[in-house]
Amino acid sequence: MFAKLRSPRNPVLKVGAMLSALWLAACTPGTSGGPAPRLSSGEAVPVALLVPGGSGATGDETLAKSLRQAAELAISDLDGVKIDLRVYNTGGSPAQAAEAATQAVDAGAKIILGPVFAEAANAAGLAVADRGVNVLSFSNNTDIAGGNVFVLGPTFPNTANRLVSYAAAQGKRRILTVSDQTTAGEIGARAIQTAISRSGASNAGQISYPFSQQDVTNVAPQIAAKVQGGGVDALFLTADTAGALPLLAQLLPQQGVDPAQTKFIGLTRWDIPPATLALPGLQGGWFALPDPNLNTRFKARYETAFGSAPHPIAGLAYDGIAAIGALVKSGHADALSRNALTQPAGFVGVNGIFRLRPDGSNERGLAVAEIRNNQVVVIDPAPRSFGGAGF
Repeated sequence: MFAKLRSPRNPVLKVGAMLSALWLAACTPGTSGGPAPRLSSGEAVPVALLVPGGSGATGDETLAKSLRQAAELAISDLDGVKIDLRVYNTGGSPAQAAEAATQAVDAGAKIILGPVFAEAANAAGLAVADRGVNVLSFSNNTDIAGGNVFVLGPTFPNTANRLVSYAAAQGKRRILTVSDQTTAGEIGARAIQTAISRSGASNAGQISYPFSQQDVTNVAPQIAAKVQGGGVDALFLTADTAGALPLLAQLLPQQGVDPAQTKFIGLTRWDIPPATLALPGLQGGWFALPDPNLNTRFKARYETAFGSAPHPIAGLAYDGIAAIGALVKSGHADALSRNALTQPAGFVGVNGIFRLRPDGSNERGLAVAEIRNNQVVVIDPAPRSFGGAGF
């Protein structure tokens, strides 16, 4: 039942690699060096979709296909807007991503959707920065955001802000951050600490551990001692289901940490895979997720159209097309400029409301869920407009 942690010398693969994806080292974001391409009224808008196909890896090919199909589904839903979707393979490589971005813009693309991995997205953005073309990447790594690069993926700061604000409102104000000593864990811990400083919560400390099974086992008594020493209402965990989370969920209650008294909060999705919901230590725990009603409808429509379930991040391609379509429908020649992309009202996609921020990051409307009797129960719905709950 419990996932085994890999040696720190080996990368975390599969679910962990896809959902916290995209946390790869990145160069400094570029700046947008030219005016945004102008649109011609009534003509189909060329949109380049950069996907990780061509690498030869089965997972990359499956993801590439799912992103393309989600984008096609979104295009079919547009009312009165024509999109000329042009798909380019990046092989998951930064060099190929930069080449594909250049080719796409040379061929007339007005905006780039994708690529997936952070280094590839960063390279694509830098390659076309002086052309004024914006890149809506599928990464969730805010380190690459800025200039002409935006991230569409769910970000740690957004999730942390939502959960810390909710926890503080429920009286769980003294929050202890527990994090992996990995790139994702360190970025996640910073996001939690920043969210605490902005809310009515208070920082009860931070404990981190090297990413190995033995080190997780060794740190559990330290975490328990901190909780039992008083002054801790909640544990905010950066660990994901492919890594340390299952082991922590087992060891902490064994060390005397009662989840009924000390709330467990997760920075990552605890419902993927669903087997995680059966872990006794996570019962009563909180995590954030996109509007489940909208997401369920998207999955059903995707399966009807293509005969299989979408990849977990395929909805980002739909969201990107939905935003582009909404802007193009305005009829403005500069509809894909930075100012237009960052309109405060935002957009509605299959994951709920979202908006792009001037710094290249994003803000998404998230629901807060609790695990009860091995099931996901939404305890605070996702807002339907900005300025509502959670913002």
